[in-house]
Amino acid sequence: MKSKFLSFVLAIAVIFTFSAFAQTGSAATPSTAPPTTSSPAPTAPATAPVPTGSGKVGTINIQEAIFACNEGRRDMDALQKKYEPKQAELKNQNDELESLKKQLSTQQDKLNDEALANLKKQIDGKQKTFDRAVQDAQEEVGNQQQDIASRILSKMAPLIVKYSQDNGYTMIIDTSKPWPQSPVLWWNPDAVDITKNVVEAYNVQSGVAAPASSAGATKPAARPPALTTPKPATPKPTEPPK
Repeated sequence: MKSKFLSFVLAIAVIFTFSAFAQTGSAATPSTAPPTTSSPAPTAPATAPVPTGSGKVGTINIQEAIFACNEGRRDMDALQKKYEPKQAELKNQNDELESLKKQLSTQQDKLNDEALANLKKQIDGKQKTFDRAVQDAQEEVGNQQQDIASRILSKMAPLIVKYSQDNGYTMIIDTSKPWPQSPVLWWNPDAVDITKNVVEAYNVQSGVAAPASSAGATKPAARPPALTTPKPATPKPTEPPK
């Protein structure tokens, strides 16, 4: 049976909302009223001051902005190449495990008790080793993806704030996750999304050229480039059918 591959992308949870409210006007001077000694009448709750800005609300997909900018694509390409040997190693382990499981499936009724027990023990040991290796690789790659994202975000965040202020936005909402994981139910990307503009501005600010492998891309990638590891082989029945 051919081994299957699992494309995994460690989701980078970034709850990232910017507020750039304009300064409010000075409070209105209260009207003069004669003092009274009677119990004060209940008053209405104070009304929060309303921002004097235009009230524009924008959206940005932070995850897309981070991994679609030239710096993000460059660093993810480098990370992909770095782990190609590990992917090949995991594929070999998975192929070997699948071969042993196929052997068990086709020969288990022909093997004596000792040979059958040894084969099952060998499969169990290799399965645990493989599962552990996959988990370690996923965690290691995920941590490095997180490092890349954190580093780029620390430089991109001030740019997003400045862009929002310069263009009259009073709030920018992150849409990296779909509803209901995100509180945003619906938005019109063509009208309010600033992701593409931020990516273009960050590319200018960073001075990083587009990676050669994707220099001809016309729009940002929808998600971080996927790093792949073999999917852990599914255990098969080790006893002959009754």
